[in-house]
Amino acid sequence: MKQKNSQIPDIQNQNDLREIAIDKVGVKGIRYPLVVEDRKSKSQNTVGELDIYVELPHHKRGTHMSRFIEILNHYHQDSIIHNLDKLLQDLKTSLKADAAYIDISFPYFVKKLAPVSGISSLLCYDCEFNASFKNDFILWIGVKVPVTTLCPCSKEISDFGAHNQRSVITIKARYREFVWLEELIDYAEQTASCEIYPLLKRVDEKYVTEKAYENPKFVEDIVRELTILLTNDGRIVDYYIESDNFESIHNHNAYAMKNSNASVK
Repeated sequence: MKQKNSQIPDIQNQNDLREIAIDKVGVKGIRYPLVVEDRKSKSQNTVGELDIYVELPHHKRGTHMSRFIEILNHYHQDSIIHNLDKLLQDLKTSLKADAAYIDISFPYFVKKLAPVSGISSLLCYDCEFNASFKNDFILWIGVKVPVTTLCPCSKEISDFGAHNQRSVITIKARYREFVWLEELIDYAEQTASCEIYPLLKRVDEKYVTEKAYENPKFVEDIVRELTILLTNDGRIVDYYIESDNFESIHNHNAYAMKNSNASVK
Protein backbone atom coordinates (compact mmCIF):
# COMPACT_ATOMS: atom_id res chain seq x y z
CA MET A 1 0.00 0.00 0.00
CA LYS A 2 1.40 3.41 -0.98
CA GLN A 3 2.14 5.91 1.75
CA LYS A 4 0.53 9.32 1.70
CA ASN A 5 2.85 12.31 1.49
CA SER A 6 2.11 13.21 5.11
CA GLN A 7 3.36 9.75 6.16
CA ILE A 8 6.66 9.84 4.22
CA PRO A 9 9.55 10.73 6.53
CA ASP A 10 11.43 13.98 5.75
CA ILE A 11 15.00 12.87 6.48
CA GLN A 12 16.64 16.06 5.19
CA ASN A 13 14.65 18.10 7.70
CA GLN A 14 16.02 16.22 10.68
CA ASN A 15 18.08 18.07 13.28
CA ASP A 16 21.83 17.55 13.14
CA LEU A 17 23.74 17.45 16.43
CA ARG A 18 27.24 17.86 14.98
CA GLU A 19 26.76 21.65 14.86
CA ILE A 20 28.69 22.15 11.62
CA ALA A 21 27.31 24.66 9.13
CA ILE A 22 27.98 24.04 5.41
CA ASP A 23 28.91 27.00 3.21
CA LYS A 24 27.30 25.67 0.03
CA VAL A 25 24.99 22.75 -0.61
CA GLY A 26 22.91 22.25 -3.73
CA VAL A 27 22.89 20.92 -7.28
CA LYS A 28 25.52 21.15 -10.04
CA GLY A 29 25.71 20.60 -13.77
CA ILE A 30 22.15 21.58 -14.72
CA ARG A 31 21.93 22.23 -18.46
CA TYR A 32 19.28 24.85 -19.15
CA PRO A 33 18.18 27.14 -22.02
CA LEU A 34 19.18 30.78 -21.61
CA VAL A 35 18.55 34.10 -23.31
CA VAL A 36 21.52 36.47 -22.97
CA GLU A 37 21.70 40.12 -23.97
CA ASP A 38 23.64 40.67 -27.21
CA ARG A 39 25.10 44.10 -28.02
CA LYS A 40 24.35 43.82 -31.77
CA SER A 41 21.36 41.49 -31.97
CA LYS A 42 19.70 42.49 -28.65
CA SER A 43 19.50 38.87 -27.49
CA GLN A 44 21.15 35.51 -28.08
CA ASN A 45 19.82 32.04 -27.32
CA THR A 46 22.29 29.67 -25.73
CA VAL A 47 22.51 26.74 -23.29
CA GLY A 48 23.97 27.25 -19.85
CA GLU A 49 25.38 24.93 -17.22
CA LEU A 50 24.07 25.95 -13.81
CA ASP A 51 25.33 25.27 -10.29
CA ILE A 52 22.89 26.38 -7.58
CA TYR A 53 23.53 26.37 -3.82
CA VAL A 54 22.32 27.61 -0.47
CA GLU A 55 24.06 27.98 2.86
CA LEU A 56 23.04 25.18 5.25
CA PRO A 57 22.74 26.05 8.96
CA HIS A 58 24.47 23.86 11.53
CA HIS A 59 21.26 22.42 12.99
CA LYS A 60 19.82 21.03 9.69
CA ARG A 61 20.90 17.65 8.38
CA GLY A 62 20.26 18.41 4.72
CA THR A 63 18.50 20.57 2.15
CA HIS A 64 15.65 19.73 -0.22
CA MET A 65 17.42 19.20 -3.55
CA SER A 66 14.23 19.03 -5.61
CA ARG A 67 13.32 22.60 -4.68
CA PHE A 68 16.31 23.98 -6.59
CA ILE A 69 14.94 22.57 -9.85
CA GLU A 70 11.38 23.45 -8.92
CA ILE A 71 12.23 27.12 -8.32
CA LEU A 72 14.45 27.30 -11.42
CA ASN A 73 11.56 26.08 -13.56
CA HIS A 74 9.32 28.87 -12.24
CA TYR A 75 11.45 31.20 -14.35
CA HIS A 76 11.47 29.11 -17.52
CA GLN A 77 9.24 31.50 -19.46
CA ASP A 78 11.11 34.58 -18.25
CA SER A 79 14.70 35.75 -18.66
CA ILE A 80 16.57 33.94 -15.90
CA ILE A 81 19.45 36.40 -16.16
CA HIS A 82 17.20 39.40 -15.51
CA ASN A 83 15.61 37.64 -12.53
CA LEU A 84 18.63 36.21 -10.72
CA ASP A 85 17.96 38.35 -7.65
CA LYS A 86 14.36 37.10 -7.42
CA LEU A 87 15.41 33.49 -8.07
CA LEU A 88 17.99 33.59 -5.26
CA GLN A 89 15.57 35.30 -2.90
CA ASP A 90 13.00 32.56 -3.62
CA LEU A 91 15.65 29.93 -2.81
CA LYS A 92 16.48 31.62 0.48
CA THR A 93 12.81 31.80 1.45
CA SER A 94 11.85 28.30 0.35
CA LEU A 95 14.87 26.60 1.91
CA LYS A 96 15.04 28.89 4.96
CA ALA A 97 18.66 29.72 4.11
CA ASP A 98 20.69 32.80 4.98
CA ALA A 99 22.43 32.86 1.58
CA ALA A 100 21.90 31.54 -1.96
CA TYR A 101 24.27 31.30 -4.91
CA ILE A 102 24.16 30.56 -8.63
CA ASP A 103 26.99 30.05 -11.14
CA ILE A 104 26.07 30.01 -14.83
CA SER A 105 28.55 29.19 -17.60
CA PHE A 106 27.59 29.31 -21.27
CA PRO A 107 28.98 29.63 -24.81
CA TYR A 108 28.53 33.06 -26.36
CA PHE A 109 29.04 33.74 -30.07
CA VAL A 110 30.35 36.95 -31.62
CA LYS A 111 30.62 37.67 -35.36
CA LYS A 112 34.22 38.38 -36.35
CA LEU A 113 35.41 39.95 -39.60
CA ALA A 114 38.82 38.81 -40.84
CA PRO A 115 41.21 41.80 -40.67
CA VAL A 116 42.04 42.08 -44.42
CA SER A 117 39.61 39.97 -46.44
CA GLY A 118 36.66 40.98 -44.26
CA ILE A 119 35.23 37.47 -44.41
CA SER A 120 32.69 36.84 -41.64
CA SER A 121 32.61 33.95 -39.15
CA LEU A 122 31.49 33.24 -35.58
CA LEU A 123 33.88 32.92 -32.64
CA CYS A 124 32.77 31.22 -29.43
CA TYR A 125 33.68 32.71 -26.06
CA ASP A 126 33.15 30.93 -22.73
CA CYS A 127 31.23 33.31 -20.48
CA GLU A 128 29.74 33.19 -17.00
CA PHE A 129 27.54 34.88 -14.44
CA ASN A 130 28.18 34.39 -10.73
CA ALA A 131 25.48 35.70 -8.40
CA SER A 132 24.93 35.58 -4.66
CA PHE A 133 22.30 36.88 -2.28
CA LYS A 134 23.04 37.08 1.43
CA ASN A 135 22.39 40.54 2.80
CA ASP A 136 22.53 42.06 -0.69
CA PHE A 137 22.40 40.81 -4.26
CA ILE A 138 25.85 40.67 -5.89
CA LEU A 139 26.49 39.85 -9.57
CA TRP A 140 29.78 39.18 -11.35
CA ILE A 141 30.05 38.70 -15.13
CA GLY A 142 32.97 36.97 -16.77
CA VAL A 143 34.56 36.12 -20.12
CA LYS A 144 37.36 33.83 -21.29
CA VAL A 145 38.96 35.30 -24.38
CA PRO A 146 41.33 33.31 -26.64
CA VAL A 147 44.13 35.47 -28.07
CA THR A 148 47.63 35.26 -29.54
CA THR A 149 50.71 36.38 -27.59
CA LEU A 150 54.30 36.68 -28.78
CA CYS A 151 57.22 36.54 -26.35
CA PRO A 152 59.18 39.84 -26.06
CA CYS A 153 62.27 38.02 -24.78
CA SER A 154 62.26 35.56 -27.70
CA LYS A 155 61.93 38.40 -30.20
CA GLU A 156 64.80 40.32 -28.58
CA ILE A 157 67.33 37.47 -28.47
CA SER A 158 66.53 35.59 -31.69
CA ASP A 159 68.01 36.30 -35.10
CA PHE A 160 64.99 34.73 -36.80
CA GLY A 161 61.41 35.03 -35.61
CA ALA A 162 60.02 34.64 -32.08
CA HIS A 163 57.90 32.02 -30.39
CA ASN A 164 54.22 32.71 -29.93
CA GLN A 165 51.27 30.83 -28.54
CA ARG A 166 47.54 30.83 -28.10
CA SER A 167 46.54 32.29 -24.76
CA VAL A 168 43.38 32.72 -22.71
CA ILE A 169 42.55 35.95 -20.89
CA THR A 170 39.95 35.71 -18.15
CA ILE A 171 38.10 38.79 -16.90
CA LYS A 172 35.47 38.86 -14.17
CA ALA A 173 33.85 42.16 -13.26
CA ARG A 174 31.28 43.60 -10.89
CA TYR A 175 29.70 46.83 -12.08
CA ARG A 176 27.56 49.73 -10.89
CA GLU A 177 26.36 50.51 -14.42
CA PHE A 178 25.68 47.93 -17.11
CA VAL A 179 28.67 46.48 -18.97
CA TRP A 180 28.32 44.33 -22.11
CA LEU A 181 30.11 41.01 -22.36
CA GLU A 182 31.46 42.29 -25.68
CA GLU A 183 33.10 45.23 -23.88
CA LEU A 184 35.08 42.88 -21.63
CA ILE A 185 36.02 40.85 -24.72
CA ASP A 186 37.19 44.03 -26.44
CA TYR A 187 39.33 44.97 -23.42
CA ALA A 188 41.02 41.56 -23.46
CA GLU A 189 41.70 41.60 -27.19
CA GLN A 190 43.18 45.13 -27.00
CA THR A 191 45.88 43.93 -24.61
CA ALA A 192 46.97 40.84 -26.56
CA SER A 193 49.65 40.63 -29.24
CA CYS A 194 46.80 39.94 -31.66
CA GLU A 195 43.21 38.80 -31.44
CA ILE A 196 42.27 35.51 -33.07
CA TYR A 197 39.74 34.76 -35.81
CA PRO A 198 37.90 31.53 -36.64
CA LEU A 199 38.45 31.97 -40.40
CA LEU A 200 41.51 33.48 -42.10
CA LYS A 201 42.56 33.69 -45.75
CA ARG A 202 46.26 33.99 -46.62
CA VAL A 203 46.21 37.81 -46.60
CA ASP A 204 44.66 37.68 -43.12
CA GLU A 205 47.20 35.17 -41.85
CA LYS A 206 50.02 37.46 -43.00
CA TYR A 207 48.40 40.36 -41.17
CA VAL A 208 47.89 38.60 -37.82
CA THR A 209 51.38 37.05 -37.88
CA GLU A 210 53.04 40.39 -38.51
CA LYS A 211 50.80 42.24 -36.04
CA ALA A 212 51.72 39.80 -33.26
CA TYR A 213 55.41 40.13 -34.11
CA GLU A 214 55.22 43.92 -33.83
CA ASN A 215 53.25 43.72 -30.57
CA PRO A 216 55.04 41.29 -28.19
CA LYS A 217 53.46 40.77 -24.74
CA PHE A 218 54.31 38.94 -21.54
CA VAL A 219 51.45 37.64 -19.39
CA GLU A 220 52.50 40.36 -16.94
CA ASP A 221 52.03 43.03 -19.62
CA ILE A 222 48.52 41.84 -20.34
CA VAL A 223 47.45 41.85 -16.71
CA ARG A 224 48.91 45.29 -16.07
CA GLU A 225 47.34 46.82 -19.17
CA LEU A 226 43.97 45.30 -18.33
CA THR A 227 44.27 46.63 -14.79
CA ILE A 228 44.63 50.15 -16.20
CA LEU A 229 41.67 49.73 -18.56
CA LEU A 230 39.33 48.30 -15.93
CA THR A 231 40.39 50.74 -13.23
CA ASN A 232 39.70 53.65 -15.58
CA ASP A 233 36.23 52.34 -16.46
CA GLY A 234 34.05 54.15 -13.93
CA ARG A 235 31.24 51.61 -14.27
CA ILE A 236 33.36 48.74 -12.90
CA VAL A 237 33.52 48.29 -9.13
CA ASP A 238 35.77 45.23 -8.81
CA TYR A 239 37.59 42.96 -11.22
CA TYR A 240 39.58 39.74 -11.44
CA ILE A 241 42.04 39.11 -14.29
CA GLU A 242 44.02 36.06 -15.44
CA SER A 243 46.41 35.67 -18.36
CA ASP A 244 47.33 32.10 -19.24
CA ASN A 245 49.81 31.31 -22.05
CA PHE A 246 49.87 27.78 -23.48
CA GLU A 247 53.59 27.95 -24.17
CA SER A 248 54.81 26.63 -27.51
CA ILE A 249 58.40 25.93 -26.39
CA HIS A 250 57.67 24.60 -22.87
CA ASN A 251 55.58 21.84 -21.37
CA HIS A 252 54.08 24.30 -18.91
CA ASN A 253 52.05 27.51 -19.02
CA ALA A 254 53.04 31.08 -18.21
CA TYR A 255 50.50 32.70 -15.86
CA ALA A 256 49.67 36.03 -14.21
CA MET A 257 46.70 37.16 -12.10
CA LYS A 258 45.42 40.41 -10.61
CA ASN A 259 42.54 40.58 -8.14
CA SER A 260 41.10 43.92 -7.08
CA ASN A 261 38.93 42.22 -4.48
CA ALA A 262 40.37 39.53 -2.22
CA SER A 263 36.93 37.97 -1.69
CA VAL A 264 36.82 36.74 -5.32
CA LYS A 265 38.87 33.75 -6.44
